[in-house]
Amino acid sequence: MSRMRIGWILPLSIVVALLLGLLPLPDALQPLRPYWLALVLAYWVIEAPEHAGLGFAVIVGLIADLMFGSLLGEQALRMVIMTFILQRFRARLRFFPLSQQSLAIGGLLLNDRIVTTAIHMALGEPSLPWKYWWAPLLGMLLWPLLFMLLDALRLGRRG
Repeated sequence: MSRMRIGWILPLSIVVALLLGLLPLPDALQPLRPYWLALVLAYWVIEAPEHAGLGFAVIVGLIADLMFGSLLGEQALRMVIMTFILQRFRARLRFFPLSQQSLAIGGLLLNDRIVTTAIHMALGEPSLPWKYWWAPLLGMLLWPLLFMLLDALRLGRRG
């Protein structure tokens, strides 16, 4: 794998994920927005850990905090927790079929919602409405498509 290919795909995919997170949605669909940044970062942690580690997760999370206007450090903490868990189980996850990877990613996204709820409760902020708990399911369903797209870009395959 050439460094050049990962060199432009990694930052571009992160920027696209950040922009998808900023994309305006109707109020009814807002709770269903997948956590694009977590999905893209999960791909890179699994497939290119030498380029995406804990430090990268902190930087991406802080950029997301600034872009989304959330509490500074909240998304950075969420990204680091997810990245740590992924790094711990990466050797196993890489060899799971996409259907089982989807379940694992769904579990990580659900864990992210739990972390978000804990942060909001610790700060005395209102917790997320129940509709927001559907987003991890949507992210789990989108994982195979996102994985295949990023894998094709990374490896230079054409559809």
